[in-house]
Amino acid sequence: MSTQIKAVIFDMDGILIDSEPAWQLAEQTVLNSFGLNLSLEDVEQTTGLRIDHVVSYWHQRFPWPNYDNTATANTIVNEVVSQINAHGQPMLGVIESLEACKRLGLKIGLATSSSSLIIEAVLHKLAISHYFDAIESAENLDYGKPHPEVYLNCAKGLDIAPSQCIAIEDSFNGLIAARAASMQTVAIPAPHTATQTKWVIAHHQLAHAGLLPALLNKVAALLERTTSC
Repeated sequence: MSTQIKAVIFDMDGILIDSEPAWQLAEQTVLNSFGLNLSLEDVEQTTGLRIDHVVSYWHQRFPWPNYDNTATANTIVNEVVSQINAHGQPMLGVIESLEACKRLGLKIGLATSSSSLIIEAVLHKLAISHYFDAIESAENLDYGKPHPEVYLNCAKGLDIAPSQCIAIEDSFNGLIAARAASMQTVAIPAPHTATQTKWVIAHHQLAHAGLLPALLNKVAALLERTTSC
């Protein structure tokens, strides 16, 4: 890993908060109400995509009448917000990871496909807004992940070169976006997908965020040795 890392950029859903099950249940419930028969494995295919792209993805494959992308997406988002407000919990090791970033003098960014409504709900529920130096959503961009724009925007907001950022991702689409932005990457996939070979494109793979502080400390130690030489 580069010894010039100056920032850590976190994905949100599935990295900061255990919201992927809420997303999957909401998508499954709402989309199946239109006559689709999507399984959990089906909705996992679109993990990391922006919600309007998720709705479009499934409508292209299984068209239903009276299609309204915005209304459908809003229904799903509102259900997820409700679940976050009621049951939202930080992922294992998240607070420790954020504290480690601060201790090491690293800037902290958030780059997510989720809407501002979801971002506000998560940051409020977990009480972690104060950690972030830049927050970027792909909500109003022409393209969401796997396009790199949201990551590039976040690096710009941090005033750090993309190559000096580490992106923390749980989805393959997000990982592609971070790699395309020329960032270092850490994949923390869901346990039931962790053995899939696709994660090999990440620079590092961890079992959970609780292991991230040790990795960041390793990076800092490498930097200190390089600087002192």
